[in-house]
Amino acid sequence: MVDIRDVEVIVPNFKRRLSGVTSTIIQLVPVQRALGQKVATLGPGLPAELPHLRYSDLIRLWRPPSGKRLRLWHARRNIEMLPAIIMRDILRMPLKIVFTSASQRRHTGWTRWLISKMDGVIATSGKTADYLVVPSTLILHGIDTERFSPPAEKAEAKRARGLDPQRKVVGCFGRVRHQKGTDLFVDTMIRVLPDRPDWIGVIAGRATGPHVEFENSLKAKVKAAGLADRILFVGEHTDINEWYRALDLFIAPQRWEGFGLTPLEAMATGVPVIATDVGAFPELIVTDEAETGVIIPRDNLEAMADAASAFMEDQNRREAASSRARAHAAAHFSIEGEARALGNFYRLTVSA
Repeated sequence: MVDIRDVEVIVPNFKRRLSGVTSTIIQLVPVQRALGQKVATLGPGLPAELPHLRYSDLIRLWRPPSGKRLRLWHARRNIEMLPAIIMRDILRMPLKIVFTSASQRRHTGWTRWLISKMDGVIATSGKTADYLVVPSTLILHGIDTERFSPPAEKAEAKRARGLDPQRKVVGCFGRVRHQKGTDLFVDTMIRVLPDRPDWIGVIAGRATGPHVEFENSLKAKVKAAGLADRILFVGEHTDINEWYRALDLFIAPQRWEGFGLTPLEAMATGVPVIATDVGAFPELIVTDEAETGVIIPRDNLEAMADAASAFMEDQNRREAASSRARAHAAAHFSIEGEARALGNFYRLTVSA
């Protein structure tokens, strides 16, 4: 627990189940604190080591932090905007509210009303900003570019994951479900691997609830194709960064995505990326002469198979894209850069 008198920014998390928003908070807050931002979390479902406020601390919001006129509340969900509006507008607490939107769909009337009451709005991508009807500031997500970094030796990285170091590896990481396009990756591998015995495919991620049967059907399809030893389902891993280090190519086959960090994680690890035109992917990947990967139409097996084949057949292209991918991710998408941008946004909002 922290003393609310020392807190200038409150980051609520009012959802117990792990989600992308929760993961963002878990990764960002320690970096923000390291940069001197006086941030603390509020709510369930967060690690004990994060600076944390009690709900009972909210009664003390009428007193701003030392030397300040007010505090800032950073919401990322509807259920986090509403109580802040009540505290600011009804209880008259000295509070400003900002909201981060990652949605890439038309907001409901209720959500639009909540957003209209914000003192500042952040969009995590240009697509997201296009769906907002209020002014917004673009701050793209970042990642830990030290955790996600190239291996000292690729063959050893493969060996450490139990993979044949003589084979090339193409990966697809994330939740196993239809929305994530895992079936498109499997169908692509079934199409391209038979003619390329030096390549294997790896699917890392977890299927939950109703998606377990979906995963089982994919495993059955792989077995029927005679590729069970070359299209591997390795499950969920806390050391997923080590799995990225074993890759030579990454495919993000999503049919829909709010933002999508996996292409950034792959590029930071020095892995070229094939990604669908969803989420922020087109804003993350360079596709011109400084190529770090390619963007293909969503839900298009032909395009995915063609793009995968082209990269698999061209080692020079893969190597060039690999070095550029690492440099691009480190220069533009570090989590420290995201935290600094948030700090600047907070200062401008509080002083406005």
